[in-house]
Amino acid sequence: MATLLSVNVGTPEDVSWQGRTVRTGAWKSPVRGARTVRRLNVDGDGQGDLAGHGGEMRAVLVYQLQSYRYWREQLGRDDLTFGMFGENFTVDGLADDDVCIGDRYRIGEAEFEVTQPRVTCYRVGMRLGEPAMASLLVAHHRPGFYLRVLTEGRVEAGDEITLVRRGPEELSVADTDALLYLPGRDPARLRRALNIPALSPGWQTSFRELAAAREQEEEPAWQGFRPVRVARIVPETPGVSSIYLDSTDGTPLPRARPGQYLSLRLATDGAAPTVRSYSLSSAPGAGTYRISVKREAHGQVSGYLHTGCPGDLVDIASPRGKFVLEAGTGPVLLVSAGIGATPVLAMLHQLAAARDTRQVWWIHTARDRARHVFADEAHALVAQLPHGHERIHYTAAGAAPDPRPGGPRIRYGRMTADSPAEMGIPRDADAYLCGPAAFMDALDAVLRGYGLAAERIHTEAFGALPALNPGVTPTAAVRPHQPAGSPAGGPPVTFARSGITTPWSPARASLLELAEACDVPARWSCRTGVCHTCVTLLLAGDVTYAPEPLEPPGAGSVLTCCSRPAGEVVLDL
Repeated sequence: MATLLSVNVGTPEDVSWQGRTVRTGAWKSPVRGARTVRRLNVDGDGQGDLAGHGGEMRAVLVYQLQSYRYWREQLGRDDLTFGMFGENFTVDGLADDDVCIGDRYRIGEAEFEVTQPRVTCYRVGMRLGEPAMASLLVAHHRPGFYLRVLTEGRVEAGDEITLVRRGPEELSVADTDALLYLPGRDPARLRRALNIPALSPGWQTSFRELAAAREQEEEPAWQGFRPVRVARIVPETPGVSSIYLDSTDGTPLPRARPGQYLSLRLATDGAAPTVRSYSLSSAPGAGTYRISVKREAHGQVSGYLHTGCPGDLVDIASPRGKFVLEAGTGPVLLVSAGIGATPVLAMLHQLAAARDTRQVWWIHTARDRARHVFADEAHALVAQLPHGHERIHYTAAGAAPDPRPGGPRIRYGRMTADSPAEMGIPRDADAYLCGPAAFMDALDAVLRGYGLAAERIHTEAFGALPALNPGVTPTAAVRPHQPAGSPAGGPPVTFARSGITTPWSPARASLLELAEACDVPARWSCRTGVCHTCVTLLLAGDVTYAPEPLEPPGAGSVLTCCSRPAGEVVLDL
């Protein structure tokens, strides 16, 4: 018979960590007497980061006496007391390889259901003073698990724990944890996991993505950078030019997927090489590449590309990116603003070339006709689709109408909440959005409000991706910069989206730490190579790992939290 040994609670507090302030409820201590367990937590308990912890599906965290004994021996620690692993219930029994997702238990007056393993998170390592703890919990198959409260009630130390019902599929907590975080996953077991109604929505989403293999980046067509030749430069509008690129030996360039981008490396005015990324705007199977570049004020690279000469050589990395047109039979919505038309134009080329029979909406926003990039090209492509629709918005006051015979009707002003219904857009459409951040945020809200599911709305952002630093108290945004201190002597590391190239210093523990020193927006959670939140495209170069990740990232990708450069590297950050 399993037994509840300790009820542990703690309210969120601010903790200093690596020069940051982390809001966390990981500091929990045993309480005397009975406590009421409610739908969201135990009375007197709280979580600092509700995005990753807490909530109805993660109301109570459980950890076992047997695992405490195991870690005391493994870590050589005699100071591990109940609550230090962040758990609400410390129990005798209920091993992770015995308890199953969907199991129901009665403890005291309350009834619970097992929903998922513990979330891999750096804060358990922070609490224990063991930075690698998140990785160790997974590698040693001792994560602990969360409970949902089915019946509220009072519990206290000494209560017996009674199994009420075994979960469907009988998939253990340890096996479920390994299925997400460890290599060699069994497809049949993955399907079993998706048959468990009690499994939390977040884990269901992760398993669906794994089942579809969408998290894996395709093998790049080539490693690092290769030279290509500028074939021609074609002005599209006064501020945008298209640059056509051919191979240096006349052979066709490898096919790109519609929506992917190129990273260019070139030196201007004798300066150190600079890396910039531009979406491909050409038909995916053209054998050549076309990028269309907006000339930026004081932009050295965009200025060079606009004024370069046919025959010039530039270095490019293989086409990359997950913002790509997915196969399917349902309606497609291609929405862009300004130069954001480039990746969705490549998608439109693909659809038109196949005479795709899906309903396709091409919706573009520009200031006026003079700055309406690809106006004629897009209009001709839409006309080739059996069920193509075109809608154009001009935002400049007094913008002249489109002069083309048979051209699209122009709407003045931006899309509104009423626009999708007015256009008759189906609510099961897959939407692809690209443009300035404010534009995409507004359109995302419009489409969600209209009824499109979040997973059907795909976006491509300009510049650096938003940071994801769970639990860290936000601070004022700082423009990416060179790290403080004297320049190091290591190989150059380039953060392509942020436009920063800086020498590597062996004093840094990882590429993630270097990015943080440069205030490059970074994404991470476990910081030990487990959760893959930090996975980043490696555009050029190679890395070494310390510690080795439990599961290597996909081809052409790197985990920044536990990697160091083995030479010059270029990261898509």
